[in-house]
Amino acid sequence: MTPSEKIIHQLYTSIANGAISEMESCYSPNVKFHDPIFGTLKGMEVPKMWKMLIEKSKENLAIEYTIIKSNTYKGTAQWTAIYTFGKNKRQIKNIIKSEFHFKDGLIIKQNDDFNIWNWAKQAFGFSGFLFGWTGYMQKKIHDKAKFSLKNYKEAV
Repeated sequence: MTPSEKIIHQLYTSIANGAISEMESCYSPNVKFHDPIFGTLKGMEVPKMWKMLIEKSKENLAIEYTIIKSNTYKGTAQWTAIYTFGKNKRQIKNIIKSEFHFKDGLIIKQNDDFNIWNWAKQAFGFSGFLFGWTGYMQKKIHDKAKFSLKNYKEAV
């Protein structure tokens, strides 16, 4: 297993197990992260996001992953997160492709890509089906996620 593969393995294993400090140790302090819901996050926002999501999942999170390719500087993984979401506890199965860049043995950049419409259909039911593909609803999802993270960072 390459050092980059070990970091990817440590990241997903620690998220699945709720091991916050192990997860944080995978990231460079200067990390940049992007996904369709949170948009771009930088530095300590990234582990704070994962910590918030882990705590919200209340141990109701399953992760499966496959490392597609990896070398010293880049890596790609396909992963699936299964969890419940929101007040109605809707079941989410989110299939994500992650691209990583590494520097000094740490993740310096992570880009997670998934179909936000599929996510919205699962998260919001019929309204997600009808409107989840629209820029308007996607912006609302993004704004709420960023607001939740801001409030979480202020509380801890």
